[in-house]
Amino acid sequence: MTISDLFKETSAALLVNKARTGLTMLGIIIGIGSVIAMVSIGQGVQSTIESSIQSLGSNLIIVMPGAQRGPGMEVNAGRGSSQTLTLADADAIQQQISLTQAIAPEVDGRYQITARGTNTNTQVIGTVAAYPSVKNVEIDTGSFIDDQQVKGLAKVAVLGPTTRDDLFGESVDPTGQTIRIKGVIFKIVGVTKAKGGSGFSNPDDVIYIPISTAQRFLTGHEYVSDINVQAVDQQSMTDMQAQITNLLLDRHHISDPTLADFSTLNQADIIATASSITNTLTIFLGAIAGISLVVGGIGIMNMMLTTVTERTREIGLRKAIGAKSRDINLQFLAEAVMLTFTGGGVGVVLGWILSLLISHFGGLTTSISLFSILLAFGVSAAIGISFGYYPARRAAGLNPIEALRYE
Repeated sequence: MTISDLFKETSAALLVNKARTGLTMLGIIIGIGSVIAMVSIGQGVQSTIESSIQSLGSNLIIVMPGAQRGPGMEVNAGRGSSQTLTLADADAIQQQISLTQAIAPEVDGRYQITARGTNTNTQVIGTVAAYPSVKNVEIDTGSFIDDQQVKGLAKVAVLGPTTRDDLFGESVDPTGQTIRIKGVIFKIVGVTKAKGGSGFSNPDDVIYIPISTAQRFLTGHEYVSDINVQAVDQQSMTDMQAQITNLLLDRHHISDPTLADFSTLNQADIIATASSITNTLTIFLGAIAGISLVVGGIGIMNMMLTTVTERTREIGLRKAIGAKSRDINLQFLAEAVMLTFTGGGVGVVLGWILSLLISHFGGLTTSISLFSILLAFGVSAAIGISFGYYPARRAAGLNPIEALRYE
């Protein structure tokens, strides 16, 4: 039997009962479509989380006061208070750690902001001129804080786009205007570009001021909230983290690391942990959707067994005129595989459309990869062969004489 003859006979057999064939394929279509859609959601979530972490800066080690627990924290069992880091610590890191490319200490807090009859409550970050390069902040209009303004305790401010919109309206250039923070007047010198985000820690809903000004007029003390240290490259991050830890332990006169009054957080470890979690989520979602593929495979087996029973006399006649068991086996297996491949192709298109609809209407980022399509299609092919093999073997094993007598 040639491939062309096999294809024609398979197509003709499946088209005899179009409704049953369509309903059988529907299980595979739904299974493939849901697997691709679920995996695309998982991969989209992973991509979103990783990009959000990367948007905070690249090759970062974050030094925080006090003992904090979490992934990537080298010192996580200290007993210090929340006010243990100073600008002197940041200067020491910059001067004594050769793997440091840039450093940006910061003081942050939420304050009520007023301007021209409007007001908002937002985060105010006191920092230095190196902050934009360390934390991937870009300026839209005006300029960022410079070293001279930090040294001179200048009362200047740079607004995030959301804060700008709340205080002055959308797309308004507020450069040169003033705002009040705790009754202190600040002149606006720039607005940052939007990063995107929402909630309590929205990176666009923020105001930047010189760190010296924040310490003098807002917090009233010399401590910093954290120190952002950028490594020269990603390979140096672990070594730099260890060097920072040893330096600060020495500066704070702490001999036992378990009593450290600070924590160091490695950005690469955060990304790795987030990727691990989202990979597990993707596998979980794909496995749930994969159940429908198994159900679809059972439907194919059920249909093929029914077909074998209905075509028993046909099988007997074919064998009587010389058809080999291998030919019968191949024909019924080809029908099962064609069912699966056709349903798989439609399912891929359905999954793609579902992913786009989820992204457009559901507000979730989805990411469709070639791997997920090939995986779903490969699984569907395997199911078609696996669940079609038994009915095909049963058809091929029929005795031609008994098959011809079948009523």
